[in-house]
Amino acid sequence: MLAEELSRRLPEAVLFDPEYVGYLLRHWVPASTGDFQDLPSWRELVIATALSLRKHHAGTLIAPMTLINDNYLAEILDGLRVGGEEVLHVFLDLDPAVLRQRITDRVLVPNDPERDQQGRDFCLRNLDRGIAAAARVPPGTLLLRSDKLTPDELADEVLTRLQGLSG
Repeated sequence: MLAEELSRRLPEAVLFDPEYVGYLLRHWVPASTGDFQDLPSWRELVIATALSLRKHHAGTLIAPMTLINDNYLAEILDGLRVGGEEVLHVFLDLDPAVLRQRITDRVLVPNDPERDQQGRDFCLRNLDRGIAAAARVPPGTLLLRSDKLTPDELADEVLTRLQGLSG
């Protein structure tokens, strides 16, 4: 919801969901772990795609993605910075019970109930890893409580931080 609110407020921004890179790769290279983030190709392509989108299409890039593997997060953030990008990393934290309920209630693939359930099951299996990641966010990360703030308030916080970076 935050990404959509930011996209609404920043109409010149491009909303880039790195999961689509994973969906594409799945057709050719299945991840032995079941998580496309474990594919080095996924991380490389996410960086390359983000850099290309910024270069050719977007003054601002919004990339909603949960990265709970510290090494993968560092690899992607460092790759973007090496590519000349200023990155604002935002981590949305919330009460574990609220997160579990949000995962259970959401619909990921409306026209494919089986894939939809597989996506929810994957998220629920990794719930504890995601919760633990909040304690390990890298320095400079904007940590926000999405169970305490509305999407509108979250967007206000992100935009205030962005103004501080560019101003």
